[in-house]
Amino acid sequence: MTAPGGGATGAAPAAPAFVDLHMHSTASDGSRTPADVVAAAREARLAAIALTDHDTVAGVAAAQEAGARLGVRVVAGVELSAVEGDTETHLLGLHLAHLDEMQERLEAIRVMRVTRAERIVQRLNELGVTITMDDVLEQAKGGAVGRPHVARAMMAHGWVGEFREAFDRYLGFGRPAFVGKERLPMAEAIDMIHRAGGLAVLAHPGESCRRERLESLVALGMDGVEVRHPSHSADEMRRLAALADLLGLLPSGGSDWHGTNERGRAPGMMEVPMAWLVRQDEAVAGRRAAR
Repeated sequence: MTAPGGGATGAAPAAPAFVDLHMHSTASDGSRTPADVVAAAREARLAAIALTDHDTVAGVAAAQEAGARLGVRVVAGVELSAVEGDTETHLLGLHLAHLDEMQERLEAIRVMRVTRAERIVQRLNELGVTITMDDVLEQAKGGAVGRPHVARAMMAHGWVGEFREAFDRYLGFGRPAFVGKERLPMAEAIDMIHRAGGLAVLAHPGESCRRERLESLVALGMDGVEVRHPSHSADEMRRLAALADLLGLLPSGGSDWHGTNERGRAPGMMEVPMAWLVRQDEAVAGRRAAR
């Protein structure tokens, strides 16, 4: 394309930079290694991602090494399961700086996960579903054990035909093999993240998230809220963005990708703007400078 005088109009504007601040790997219940998650992010032309495995930061170093090689920034993160009263809530820890300290505190939670899986396997056996804990650990491949690994073991041995069937028939809340998690109070979860130098971000709050709930979490020290998530409708995302602005919370978002195309999820699908990551970086830098 040329200008009226015959000269070039200039280079085409650069494509907007997007990030994905909620992704999982084989360090917990994802199906891709940390390095493969980063490779998928590069293929999706993402500028940065956060690796947020459940109750572990064991995959962060490998992801950051791959990111340095492939030109994708990797934010150190984690996803914790905490409770508000009797309600389980997921909390993202982003921009973690003290990974050794965080991993040490998470080790106790990882032991709880194994104990829970053992109880689930016992209940399945009582129901006639004969899988073993070794079958589950084989699926986990050294990562933090969770119900998805139990589901995959059930699939591998022919007890269910599909991943979702395992939850619908056996593993979901109220199903015969459901076992609740040990409880991590929300205040303690936020404190864990802050002690590791990170930001505490409420994960995929959905339509149940109202101003009063966010205000109570802000009082506990919560820093941000996940605005963009595959489970949120367009109206919910607009509402959450408005609440974040009103309450001074940092916006965040991501695909919650586990390395499969389950429910149509893909890296970068939420088109989270780079500007949100910049705001988080500024908040982290400001907090560390104040210490």
